[in-house]
Amino acid sequence: MSRWSLYTWKRDRRSLRRALPTLTVLAALLTTSAGIAAGAARAVERDVLRSGGLTQIELSSFEGDTSVRPLTTSALREAARVPGVRQVAADYSAVLYAEGSGTYDLTTHTLTPGDELPVTKGELPAPLGPDEVVLPAAAQGTDFTSLLCRSVAFGYTRATGAASGTSAALRLKIVGLYDPSWQADGPGVAYLSQDTAALLAAARAGQSSGAFRAREGAQSAVVVVEHQRQVAAVTKSLQGKGFSAAAVSDRVRDLPGLFGAADLAMRVGVLVLALGALALGAVRAADSARARIGQFAILRILGSGRPELRRILLGEAVLSGGVAGVVGAIVGTVASAALAGPLSDVLGLPISVTGTLPGPTWAVAALLLPAAGLAAGTLFGSREVLRRDPYLAARAHS
Repeated sequence: MSRWSLYTWKRDRRSLRRALPTLTVLAALLTTSAGIAAGAARAVERDVLRSGGLTQIELSSFEGDTSVRPLTTSALREAARVPGVRQVAADYSAVLYAEGSGTYDLTTHTLTPGDELPVTKGELPAPLGPDEVVLPAAAQGTDFTSLLCRSVAFGYTRATGAASGTSAALRLKIVGLYDPSWQADGPGVAYLSQDTAALLAAARAGQSSGAFRAREGAQSAVVVVEHQRQVAAVTKSLQGKGFSAAAVSDRVRDLPGLFGAADLAMRVGVLVLALGALALGAVRAADSARARIGQFAILRILGSGRPELRRILLGEAVLSGGVAGVVGAIVGTVASAALAGPLSDVLGLPISVTGTLPGPTWAVAALLLPAAGLAAGTLFGSREVLRRDPYLAARAHS
């Protein structure tokens, strides 16, 4: 880089230093998006995938869709016989309501291997017993803290006809309470063993548990395979048998909302930063060269060639892009770190400040793309001006 580049960049307001604010903003936006996406990905990898999601496959049943195989007893047994499958846990849904004191109605689900409840009090037995239940610490105005480790009577509905039913009671021991803000299956969910959840769902349909599981089936199921490398093969085998099967890791890594938006913004940001720097370099270089054509003409007359003048402009471009990249990367990193708290609230996963640091690839892109793009644009933008006859240009600007 020519020493004249540093001199003109610092002293001349018509230099390519004018491109600095725009490039800084673009680099900061890219770094912020990369930090947000990195924080979300690391939290998901740590708290979801490493907790067992890497070895899990989700089966779904869609009512009325004959193209998808229902999750009946025979179907789940067939799924369990697929090579590599270690466990199949079916999810049945119903409702428990207050039998004595309280006015709550709690949706029930099976506690499956994929459920990592944030237990605040008590414990999360593995497996959950048929007479045990895990509840939110509070739901619908009722605080269950005082009922922990106690056997409580819950009401449920037993259908007796097409539009009629009767109430029945079931005693369950509350073995654990989880944070009510965790709502993966909705607010106020009671988690039961598979057999108990199926019993309640069958009663709601007016059938015995065995008949309901054999005819109606579960609404979903989690398949646990023996090793991560077997997930793709087991998923393909299940799909071949008519199941709606998807690896949990694939669904988690394609999370919608902020994670997906940040990931998209990060990838688009690279393209925008590169093209923006290129276009800005072409426009700014042409404007800067035209504004200083008198100076450049005198330098040409005194013996400086076009390559030397081009090196001055390229030096200004590298300085502007380099400073923009460094400042933008620092601002973007600080911004993504400041968003760690709000990002944790949105995803419901703890994200540390260090977790939002952008990866080395994206940091290097934010640092180098402004300078590279601006320099490339400068080569194109300055060509027409530097080709002009220096004597004619000097006379026109004298």
